[in-house]
Amino acid sequence: MKNLPVAFTYSAEFFNIRDTLECGQVFRYERRDGGAYAVYSQDKYAELSYNADGNVEVRTDYGDYFWHYFDLDADYGKKVAKISAMSPLMKQAADCGKGIRILNQDLTEMIFSFIISANNNIKRIQLIIGRLCDKLGRETPYGRAFPAVEAMANSPVEFYTAIGAGYRDRYLHETANALLNFDLSAFGLMDSDHARRQLLTFKGIGPKVADCILLFGMRRGDVFPVDTWIKKVYHQYFEQGHADSAISKYFCQLFGEDAGLCQQYLFYWRRLQQ
Repeated sequence: MKNLPVAFTYSAEFFNIRDTLECGQVFRYERRDGGAYAVYSQDKYAELSYNADGNVEVRTDYGDYFWHYFDLDADYGKKVAKISAMSPLMKQAADCGKGIRILNQDLTEMIFSFIISANNNIKRIQLIIGRLCDKLGRETPYGRAFPAVEAMANSPVEFYTAIGAGYRDRYLHETANALLNFDLSAFGLMDSDHARRQLLTFKGIGPKVADCILLFGMRRGDVFPVDTWIKKVYHQYFEQGHADSAISKYFCQLFGEDAGLCQQYLFYWRRLQQ
């Protein structure tokens, strides 16, 4: 721990540190003793733990940034009540995952992190991202920042091979170069379908990765990433025999603007059922 000041505390009723950080939407965190966590975002750092009253305590030099990062202006009590009223299944899922908050993350970091995440496991994803930051990120008082696009674009494919990216080495190099000539703020003028089509033009981004970036990097609630756990939910409780794109479309139509949060609740709930 780095003896940082307490920036704020927040009720733990709808903010579970572990559930939020370990639900697959972020990779730059470290688990500490006693339920505490360290979180890195861009060039910023925070430490999270529970205080004696059971509330979440956030220690950081960037209080406003991490208040926004953890989406603490949003009323998740209302969100949970709305989703719980949809069906008995959704009530189970929402009750299980109600401590999850959809983070407001840096879009550049999300694009590269989720390219690395494809067909990968959490530990290996974190190792690759850690090496990427160590080699290309600028030094901060808290460690290395996530690299700038320019630093990534100027690194050859062999660099990404050397840090363990595997077949994703070419994707990281080519997408970094593509982003040099693309203004990410343009996504703010696109609807989700248009934004998805644009993301799919970048190397290493397929439909699932695109939907993850839309949800976790752009806060698009009308998307629904499909993975193994979601397929299990779909085939057991909803419909049968559809391709991933059809499953995503089905849930988007079913849940509307709440699809992304419903996905997180269903994903987290089904994973705990194994």
